Amino acid sequence: MDHFSTMFSGLAKSLKKVKGSGNCGGSGSVEIMVKEAKKNDLVLRSSGTLHVDGSNNFAAIASKRGNKGVNQDCCIVWEAFGCQEDMMFCGIFDGHGPWGHFVAKRVRELMPLSLLCNWQEAIVEASLDTELDLEFDKRFNLWKDAFLKACASVDRELEHYRKIDSFYSGTTGLTIVRQGDLLVVANVGDSRAVLATTSDDGSLIPVQLTLDFKPNIPQEAERIVQCNGRVFCLDDEPGVHRVWLPNEESPGLAMSRAFGDYCLKDFGLISVPEVTQRQITVRDQFIVLASDGVWDVISNEEAVAIVSSAPDREKSAKRLVECAVRAWKQKRRGIATDDISAICVFLHNHTLSHNVHPVITPI
Repeated sequence: MDHFSTMFSGLAKSLKKVKGSGNCGGSGSVEIMVKEAKKNDLVLRSSGTLHVDGSNNFAAIASKRGNKGVNQDCCIVWEAFGCQEDMMFCGIFDGHGPWGHFVAKRVRELMPLSLLCNWQEAIVEASLDTELDLEFDKRFNLWKDAFLKACASVDRELEHYRKIDSFYSGTTGLTIVRQGDLLVVANVGDSRAVLATTSDDGSLIPVQLTLDFKPNIPQEAERIVQCNGRVFCLDDEPGVHRVWLPNEESPGLAMSRAFGDYCLKDFGLISVPEVTQRQITVRDQFIVLASDGVWDVISNEEAVAIVSSAPDREKSAKRLVECAVRAWKQKRRGIATDDISAICVFLHNHTLSHNVHPVITPI
């Protein structure tokens, strides 16, 4: 119950800040919350690092434009999320289509506050329960419900936002919330989160926290086909499954879940996130969130090795992005490099544990 009292106190502060600022998904309320956090250096939305005194978290962001035009990736790290000292929000958004960079930035703008508002409502409702006990699973269920509602709300708002044409454009949305020892991961699309944890012998091993939502995953393909969408590869792209309209060779989306892309929303594409949890322990060292520009050429094991071998945490994300750029040139010659972005979140307020064995970078 003490944990709940602390959380409710922080909730009261955040409610006060957004009071009268509009609905949960409104741009005005988002700007008010972000401005307040930015004023206190609690939000990072470009390449750089973020660490708040007293926090266990340390985050680094890096992003590099590919050879396809404007960089359609964008990121956010928000410390003391919702005025909670033990909470952090992170998100990475990989846009696609002619308006993809605008869609990604819009979803980055909307998602944190929509999530926060829905979480606040869940906490208020839970507080009416006299038998309330915010044990680990209960806290996760509150967040899961908030994530599901927030993603639905953001996708609805995006559809009616006249300044951006999202009919043939969209974005992935990989977001996490850390609340003390609870890690909640919500994934829409094919960006990926990987945790580096220590094994019994002290070596670092990767744990993939998300599923890449590609159209050829059986349950995804089944849903799309049942909705009269089509899934197949082009002759010059063997192994690359895409989603197509019933009677047109368009748009050829290489993922089965996304925000936007309303041309496909009646044909099996959804924006429903997969929401999972993990209890953070002293064994867990850092999390890598990255767009598919990283994972197309870097394995989970390689990513953990690259980040752990960085000379300091400040350079971890930049090192991973640079390694991915080199890997594109080596492994995919003649193919335009994708946008490449990564967030590295270190989970403890110290360098890697003493018993963790150094790892040699493979690239």
